[in-house]
Amino acid sequence: MFKLFRFASPYRWMIAAVVLLMFLQTIGQLYLPTFMADIVNVGILQGDSGYIWRIGGIMLLIAAGGMLCNVYAGYLSAKIATGFGKITRGKVFTHVERFSLQEFDKIGTASLITRTTNDITQVQQVFFMMMRMFLSAPLMIVGGIVMAVSKDAKLSLVLVGVIPILVGVIVLIAAKGIPLFRVMQGKLDRLNLVLRENLIGIRVVRAFNRTDHERERFGSANEDLTVTAIKVTRIMSIMFPIMLFLLNITIVAIMWFGSIRIDSGSMQVGDLIAFTQYAGQILFSLTMVSMMFMMVPRASASSVRINEVLGTMPVIIDSTSDHKEVTDKGSVHFKNVTFSYPGAEQPAIRNITFSANSGEVTAIIGGTGSGKSTLVNLLLRFYDTDSGSILVDGTEVSKMSQESLRAKIGYVPQKASLFTGTVADNIRFGKESASQEEVEQAAKVAQAEEFITGMKEGYEAVISQGGTNLSGGQKQRLSIARALVRRPQIYVFDDSFSALDFKTDAKLRAALLVETADAAMLIVAQRVSTIMQADRIIVLDNGEIAGIGSHRELMQSSTVYREIVLSQLSEEESA
Repeated sequence: MFKLFRFASPYRWMIAAVVLLMFLQTIGQLYLPTFMADIVNVGILQGDSGYIWRIGGIMLLIAAGGMLCNVYAGYLSAKIATGFGKITRGKVFTHVERFSLQEFDKIGTASLITRTTNDITQVQQVFFMMMRMFLSAPLMIVGGIVMAVSKDAKLSLVLVGVIPILVGVIVLIAAKGIPLFRVMQGKLDRLNLVLRENLIGIRVVRAFNRTDHERERFGSANEDLTVTAIKVTRIMSIMFPIMLFLLNITIVAIMWFGSIRIDSGSMQVGDLIAFTQYAGQILFSLTMVSMMFMMVPRASASSVRINEVLGTMPVIIDSTSDHKEVTDKGSVHFKNVTFSYPGAEQPAIRNITFSANSGEVTAIIGGTGSGKSTLVNLLLRFYDTDSGSILVDGTEVSKMSQESLRAKIGYVPQKASLFTGTVADNIRFGKESASQEEVEQAAKVAQAEEFITGMKEGYEAVISQGGTNLSGGQKQRLSIARALVRRPQIYVFDDSFSALDFKTDAKLRAALLVETADAAMLIVAQRVSTIMQADRIIVLDNGEIAGIGSHRELMQSSTVYREIVLSQLSEEESA
């Protein structure tokens, strides 16, 4: 956990101020019982009212000063802890942004959300408490013991017997609680996963009348988390009653033995009152430490999970070697590429070799699971190849920075992903500096202009989360416009026309041929009519190339391609 506290370094001067304020407040508190003893022993027993007023006034000033120190230290501590949480969340988010898809698959999206929100909040809360108690509680305990011993060394033996018991209870309960807190955070991940899947897939859940099933899934995950939470809370809740019991027993013992010493003339009444107050301060500080220990195990488990994210290095990193790009602009070359997903028994693709050149349309078609989208993921370097090489503009993608590689590509994913904001904002996601004219031109080519202008606020119309206020075809066209406004050297359409009707599909393809005439275009498609006019069609079957050529050539040479075509078109349409 302390490893994370390095993110609080911008607040080191404020932390020093908190330490100083808590030190002053604690020192003042330690002197108050001594002043009280003086009032009783001198002022009351000797009837010196002036002394009582004078010492009482000093006590009021110390108490007021301690209050101001405590309030301001609380304000600074809250500011520091909040800032620490902000910085830590930013560090985690920035680090996760560098992850390849392999790291996302390993940790899981739901777990990453929990770690960035709940886990950091747990550590932030403990950090706040530690700043308030890290100095004051130990100082109060040590200072209280010293001051108590100065009042009566023999009576201090009561504290010597109690304090080790208290410390033992704290350590034992913390040792039992930490493993359970780790388990609980894992179960919270599971609950978030079920909830996220249910909310995202609510339409499917309702369409198939699976609400009862989802309710059972959530109930099971919720019950699992609750049982663990109750178990750990029971363990931790034992601490406070034990502390109170020992505190009361200690006060009774002090009063009992103290009265004996007063009776024998070995101790004054004021000193017993002061000793009792010191004992209370010591035991109260230990109680506060125990309360902090109730939070530390969960924060400790959370910090391990946060450090796990920060310690996970992406398997895909930018090359540090310099490279010179050639004049082969807008070209893609796959050379004997083989790739397996982590944990898979068989490669997703094997020995893939083909080229896609500028000014040409290269289509990729094949059955489900044949490896079409895998090729796109490798081209964009979401994963690295197991063997072989991929060249863009004559340079291996592994020797290019990920930013420069993706700047060359306009990508339209298989599932259209839109973001909360306006229509124009979503199109400009492809090019932040795009002018309004560029945005409108991209929408026009993508056949989105008609439905955009039909919206009440046009390009300033608000897109809801995930684009739920748009149809599937509208979302796809906005995704295409987002890629077009980028004006890249390479366009990649990963089954991006599936939600379009045939008329819109035909108009869009005709417009794209003009707009992307100087660029290389890769189209992954299920629909044969979309790619029949492509300059080159690559047919995939079980991760291997089953044919490369034009539509006419493949109809003659590739059985796999001919089966796909005839399953969708008649003999006359396919000719």
